Amino acid sequence: MFTTETTFLEFLHANGFTPQRLEHPAVFTCSEAEAHHTGVEAISTKNLFLCDKKGRRFFLVVTACEKTVKLEELAEQLGVAHLRFGSEDNLMRLLGVTRGSVTMMGLANDTEHTVELWVDDDIWKNERFLAHPLVNTATLVFSKTELQRFFGLTGHTLNLFKG
Repeated sequence: MFTTETTFLEFLHANGFTPQRLEHPAVFTCSEAEAHHTGVEAISTKNLFLCDKKGRRFFLVVTACEKTVKLEELAEQLGVAHLRFGSEDNLMRLLGVTRGSVTMMGLANDTEHTVELWVDDDIWKNERFLAHPLVNTATLVFSKTELQRFFGLTGHTLNLFKG
């Protein structure tokens, strides 16, 4: 499991990724993050760590910051009866991050492929994306092609939902 940004960045570089890195103070919301990447043409993402009612299935749901996710409607699309936010313990155990640092990059820590990746089909039309490198004090810029390669490297299937 990657426990520091440095080891995660070394993993990325060892696998041929060279994302632009933007350093900033800790951010906990999309609006706080927005102030630190003005002028960067990339979609700012909201990442939700969710699970089903019994805590047996886990989901990383990615959408645009400005969107509101209706859990009832999303549950239907994901084929579960009920969705709720995953616990802090499961977030750390499965993705190696804490609240405020939830990111697609956490999938590198999900070596058992327990977490399902679901991305809003509206945002997947974009060509560049912003993602935290396991910490909320920096942001990486990835192309869609790089993200697809990253998901393949981590063994996670990209699922799209109607956001």
